[in-house]
Amino acid sequence: MRSVISRPRSLVLILACAVPFLLATLSYGQQAYPTRPVNILVSFAPGGVMDLSTRAIAAKAEKFLGQSFVISNNGGGGGAVAAAVVSTQKPDGYNLLACTSTTLVRIPQYRIVSYSFKDFMPIMQHASTESGLAVKADSPFKTAKDLVEHARKNPRKVMYSTLGIGSPMHLSMEYIAKQEGIIWTHVPYPGSMPAVTALVGGHVTATSASTEWKPFVLEGSLRLLATHGEKRMHSFPNVPTLRELGYDFYNDTTFLIVAPKTTPLEIVKKLEDAFHKAFKDPEYTATLMKIDHVPAFRNSEDTMKFLETAYELNGRWIAELKIPRETEQKK
Repeated sequence: MRSVISRPRSLVLILACAVPFLLATLSYGQQAYPTRPVNILVSFAPGGVMDLSTRAIAAKAEKFLGQSFVISNNGGGGGAVAAAVVSTQKPDGYNLLACTSTTLVRIPQYRIVSYSFKDFMPIMQHASTESGLAVKADSPFKTAKDLVEHARKNPRKVMYSTLGIGSPMHLSMEYIAKQEGIIWTHVPYPGSMPAVTALVGGHVTATSASTEWKPFVLEGSLRLLATHGEKRMHSFPNVPTLRELGYDFYNDTTFLIVAPKTTPLEIVKKLEDAFHKAFKDPEYTATLMKIDHVPAFRNSEDTMKFLETAYELNGRWIAELKIPRETEQKK
């Protein structure tokens, strides 16, 4: 009889000891993220402002996250190529995308892509962009009006480079063209740095790009004709904005880091916290100032709200400028 009774008691004692161990193991497993390096795929070419700013904030975030970031680049299609790759990755927090809001809210509206902005869970926004229109310093164009008048007299012969079709830099040029009744030729590149390099090399007449043109303007090989922001740039206070020139257009692009859409909220929160702390680092702010971009943090929730609003705004711009969808271009 004693042996019959002792067996259940022994089992109870074993379970009583095992349950706390199992619960502790499960708890540890949930808190362990990240247990290995986290990949960030930058959606533009190396050396550009997106690449530089992403590497800068990731370097600061590593100490708060407890793991390193492995950063690689896949430029092309205004960021669409990289976005398509990351949208299909496992939502475990180990594969992130560094992109602009353009990649998510503009490109899907005029091109056939395999993703939408709703396929991603924002981690955070860390900067708003600056951009502008530049020409070679030895060109005859002293002002944006000079370039417009040259295009008016020489239809299609003015060639301008951007980082891709549907980017705000592209839309700005088509906005000017529509308002002025002119036609010029768009030459897209896989990033702003290649677009600026094309101008420096004399392959295009002008570039409408992010601030990769800044060192060339400062050294005197390029001339900045106009900027795309709502206000004049701090580094170039004498250069007018497009709005000041009579074109009601501005660049609302922001820099983001996002994850696949079903990434667990606890992982999103951990990443958001690490990047927010990194954002506050003075060295990161100094990096943004060097490339003339503006520190601007939004958390995950607020970034999603921004994307929803930006999708509607840019949809109106694209419709107004009659930017054809890819299927329409092939007809």
